[in-house]
Amino acid sequence: MESISVFEIIKVGIGPSSSHTMGPWNAAESFLRKIRTDYQLQEVTEVFVEFFGSLAKTGIGHGTDIAGMLGLSGENFKQIDTSKIEDKVAIIKSSNSLNLGGEKVIPFVYGHHLILNKTKSLDFHPNGMIFKAVFQNGEELVQDYYSIGGGFIATQQANSYENNCTRTLYPCHNGKDIDKNMAKLGLAKISDLVFLNEESWRTKEETEQEALYIWQQIKECIYKGVNKEGVLPGGLNVTRRAAGLNRKLLGENIYKNIGEWYQYLVDADLSFTNINKWVSCFALAVNEENASFGRIITAPTNGASGVIPAVLMYSQVFTEFKSDEHVIRFLLVAGEIGTLFKKNATISAAMGGCQAEIGVSSAMAAAGLTEIMGGSPGQVQMAAEIAMEHHLGMTCDPIGGLVQIPCIERNSMGAMKAITAANIALESDPTKARVTLDEVIQSMWETALSMNDRFKETSEGGLAIAVNVAEC
Repeated sequence: MESISVFEIIKVGIGPSSSHTMGPWNAAESFLRKIRTDYQLQEVTEVFVEFFGSLAKTGIGHGTDIAGMLGLSGENFKQIDTSKIEDKVAIIKSSNSLNLGGEKVIPFVYGHHLILNKTKSLDFHPNGMIFKAVFQNGEELVQDYYSIGGGFIATQQANSYENNCTRTLYPCHNGKDIDKNMAKLGLAKISDLVFLNEESWRTKEETEQEALYIWQQIKECIYKGVNKEGVLPGGLNVTRRAAGLNRKLLGENIYKNIGEWYQYLVDADLSFTNINKWVSCFALAVNEENASFGRIITAPTNGASGVIPAVLMYSQVFTEFKSDEHVIRFLLVAGEIGTLFKKNATISAAMGGCQAEIGVSSAMAAAGLTEIMGGSPGQVQMAAEIAMEHHLGMTCDPIGGLVQIPCIERNSMGAMKAITAANIALESDPTKARVTLDEVIQSMWETALSMNDRFKETSEGGLAIAVNVAEC
């Protein structure tokens, strides 16, 4: 089994869904690379893409079709001006053409060249898609892809993940591996072990820089979210709440920039109720940005992108553990815990329901918070176990196929559970725990396998049916 960098689990992304937006976008970019490797873009006369299963059933609400078109157009979701997405898609649809890879304009009729097939699923994974390119000489290039959570993609032929996996000096594929390597190296902090393994990808200085870059992106995302009013796109008429909550909590305090706003947070009332509301505000802000195609931090998915930012912001604003060093170690440990779930279970809601998204992110955040608050390695794993234990069985049933209800509020709940799990673990003896992190990950996977497909991001069960809103 290969190792995964923590920055493949916690990374810059774009809303509203890692598996339904970023995954198809990455697949489209991968297909372009394959064309360039085997042929030339100038030789292409037509391109087709068909989405199946969960990708099709909730595709419109998640922007799967948009991701496919923009990915084939050569746009990159880390660099695109998110305010221009709607205009770019409108041009493709109105002109019935697409600038393939930004190099060649070809015919592209929405509904003919791009199809959302809601009646069929591919066997390999619920999030399946097939790309096909037709060339001037009549040849065709066909490739299937599967979005397996967190923006990761796989192909059935190689049964392989398309990421930057490699092998580390001290592989940690489960909690027992962490314990073994910690003892072998005589380390006291899990983050020290992660630092060593991350050197397989980059230097320690580069790791620190990347973590601080992500922290800056988190702050900017929250700041954007608490300063935007209005209704979220998609047709459910969900009103943004973070801005109103931010305004109410700040009272008469007025700020002109992110620095002034952040200082007001640091100086805020430290009562439990006030902190609770701020944590909810942070999570709501991120996921409202996510729901509107904003640039967010995927951690480990977009649907759960508000949990880690909310808990990390909580630590930096309301606790004494607020240095850059604490930020770095929080993210390293959170990311490492995320890799364990990805390797041994899933971080895809289409495979495991919302426990695979909010549950995993809550476990990651709980571990990161416990690490920087002085928890032992055993307590760090215990915190992650506690957080996941109380998300087991959570379904993914988005109303209208949109990452809005109940997804946005669930991030606030996941953040609060993470903080509670950390506090419980810090006051507990992990040697007396009856359930290990590895055991709860296995239980989560067994639960995922037993869960009815209606509750796995299809909008065919639970709240999605009870509210009975047609997909927008």
